[in-house]
Amino acid sequence: MIHFLKSFSLWELLKGLSVTRKKLVAKKITIQYPEDKTPQSPRFRGLHALRRYPSGEERCIGCKLCEAVCPALAITIDTDERDDGTRRTTRYDIDLFKCIFCGFCEEACPVDAIVETRNFEYHFENRGEQVMKKQDLLEIGAKYEEQIAQDRETDAMYR
Repeated sequence: MIHFLKSFSLWELLKGLSVTRKKLVAKKITIQYPEDKTPQSPRFRGLHALRRYPSGEERCIGCKLCEAVCPALAITIDTDERDDGTRRTTRYDIDLFKCIFCGFCEEACPVDAIVETRNFEYHFENRGEQVMKKQDLLEIGAKYEEQIAQDRETDAMYR
């Protein structure tokens, strides 16, 4: 008899409407993305960057550890020996379509040359732009150097 009354009075519909009524008056949690940004962790892995020393010399010593450790084979490095006997890169390419943003390259680098910034707002309009060349990576590093250094300090506290 109770089952008949509940089905006749549309009990399930009323229960569903009560949930809807509760959600209508609850505080909204939606973030208006372009205007409001969500907080990011200092360990967020986004767009890659190559760093320089404060003297202006690039940090990468051409050891190719990042290329060896990359599981997606997204990094390509060519090196050449300079007049003073040190080795430096002549080509440093990262294919961002292949990259899985695992952070292994960053972990393997002995001189903190390659890092992943917190920048995730980038896009490509033409074919071939997804391959980041050495000069592009150095420009990104120069642009975000202050944030990268700050994130490195914060990350060192957690290790």
